Amino acid sequence: MPHLEAWQWMLGALCAFFVGVAKTGVPGLGAMVVPLMVLAIGDARHSAGYLLPVLITADLFAVYYWRKHASAWKLFSLAPWVLIGLAGGALALKLDERYIRPMVAVIVLAMMAVYLWRQHVKKGMQVHAHPVLYGGLAGFATTVANAAGPVMNLYLLSKRLSKEEFIATGAWFFFFVNLTKVPVYLYHGIITRPSLAFDAAMVPAVIAGALAGRWVVNHIAPKVFEALVVAMTLISSLLLLR
Repeated sequence: MPHLEAWQWMLGALCAFFVGVAKTGVPGLGAMVVPLMVLAIGDARHSAGYLLPVLITADLFAVYYWRKHASAWKLFSLAPWVLIGLAGGALALKLDERYIRPMVAVIVLAMMAVYLWRQHVKKGMQVHAHPVLYGGLAGFATTVANAAGPVMNLYLLSKRLSKEEFIATGAWFFFFVNLTKVPVYLYHGIITRPSLAFDAAMVPAVIAGALAGRWVVNHIAPKVFEALVVAMTLISSLLLLR
């Protein structure tokens, strides 16, 4: 088991719970998890390895829950550019920790800015998402920081999917992309025995979050929930820039 303080275990469990909620009911919550996991583990590079199996576990619940609604064929044009972005992210993981930590913070903050811009400034606007830009950026962001959610949300919005298709297609996309990242993380040595032991301990929290996702989206006012997510993401990301 990894040598972590009690508060680190608690913060890690909270992240795992939030991942479950994000995958089954509140996709925007995922951006907050990335900087919180870095704070919990204390290392930006290795926190990605700790988080990836948690994400894959939650992906399994998401693809099962939304298995009848996916429109995966709409992602074919995106696939080659995502792979190029993944390759770029794999190279970036060779950088020193003092560069990766602020890089993660900047990526998360940029993704959150895009999300807020779409939600509040250009609400209702038709989005024109070029697969080269969105695929490359999504592949890079998810490899370096597990933070491609807002980019993919914008891309899927451009496809005019129903609510069910939107969540289901995103779930399948991240399931396969996250599986693709496993050999990359193993190569860089950021998935280890201690990290897998940590992930095994987080499974109950992921399950609880996945089950709670539908309740959360139905019982908390969207504007209140969004404000809390944005505030916590901003604070935790700024802490990474210290």
